[in-house]
Amino acid sequence: MFISRKALPRRTVLRGLGATLALPLLEAMVPAMTASARTVANPPKRFGVVFVPLGERPGFWTPATVGSDFEFTPILKPIEKYREHVTVVSELCNPLDGHAVSVSAWLSGAVPKKTFAEDVYSGETVDQVIARRIGQETPLPSLELATEDFTGYIGGCDTQYSCAYMNTISWSSATTPVPMEINPRVVFERLFGRPGTAAQRQQRMQTSKSILDSLTDDVRELERGLGARDLGRLDEYLHHVREVERRIEMSEKAGANSLLEVDAPFGIPESWEEHTRQMFELAALSYEADITRVASFMMAKDASMISYTNLGISEPHHSTTHHLELAESIPNLVKINTYHMTLFAEFIERLSTTPDGDGSLLDHSLILFGSGMSEANTHSRLDLPTLLVGGHSVGFEGNRHVRTEPETPFANCLLTLANIYGCELESFGTLSTGELTL
Repeated sequence: MFISRKALPRRTVLRGLGATLALPLLEAMVPAMTASARTVANPPKRFGVVFVPLGERPGFWTPATVGSDFEFTPILKPIEKYREHVTVVSELCNPLDGHAVSVSAWLSGAVPKKTFAEDVYSGETVDQVIARRIGQETPLPSLELATEDFTGYIGGCDTQYSCAYMNTISWSSATTPVPMEINPRVVFERLFGRPGTAAQRQQRMQTSKSILDSLTDDVRELERGLGARDLGRLDEYLHHVREVERRIEMSEKAGANSLLEVDAPFGIPESWEEHTRQMFELAALSYEADITRVASFMMAKDASMISYTNLGISEPHHSTTHHLELAESIPNLVKINTYHMTLFAEFIERLSTTPDGDGSLLDHSLILFGSGMSEANTHSRLDLPTLLVGGHSVGFEGNRHVRTEPETPFANCLLTLANIYGCELESFGTLSTGELTL
């Protein structure tokens, strides 16, 4: 038997005018007659973090029973379809109450320094620790996304704490907060190229040309050497890229009509829901093309004043959390929390339906979803809402509710996650006391 097929390099990219497009994993990238465990068909692990602000309504989040086959609570119900990938962890805690600490300590396992000045001090966060381990072979070691930008705020955004502690969930060192990008257009261009000034982007918006238009010849040449399954895979991937760009362009055009009234860069949708969906899709694309293996997303900032009028709730989220036990406020909080979970479940659906090696992106990923406080009315640090969603190939078993000892440091969870990705740590931050059994 003669085997003549040559493998397509995993880092193959298509290059056009101002655009560079990475490719998803294709069968043509697997050397013929080679064991998959020794090739790119043994796909890399991905890690993700999704932060939601202001906790989850107690009594509507934590399952009543421990172990497997637990009953999904109202807020968790949208993710139930993925039960075999889901683990709920309860009784974890942050070191202190408050907005600033609930954000900065959540992924760092460290108590932030009290300061209003620029001498901030917290700790390196788990996403950056894991990125150092698994993100050095990708164009972007990590990707940090958000929907709200507070970086224009200076001084204190919480009692005795600088605004820097609330502006990001990612820190590359104890003194270096990592900026979160809120503009989908900027993220898209970081992933796929097409740089330029704001004026150039506006001109492209008006002509509605896709970056894929400049790659047409390269795509056709690539397609000639692919089999039927790879052709379908490539077509689906290019469709996702074009669809994200189309949605961003629609947002830009909608915003262009109110440039005098709204001081916002091109590419940010007026709808928070559309903004969130675009960011989730960009994160999925970055995984799919192996542009990054670590992504962090703040769905909204702590102390967020977003009003979810589409849910029939006129009062801002933060104000709603200080409900004073008013009967009408509790259902609204549950509605907001469930809404966040519904959008997250759409992201998990996207990962689960995207082929990746011998499975899906979800099979080879582990995503942490949660918040740095529980009962936002009191800014409580206790029993943080913690959800892990992932695949068995990461070394993770789902369909469980794990109840730890009360006031177990959340840093213990971070230590466990870091070591799942081979970081080989004995402690995490300044607060861990040992690993969790997940």
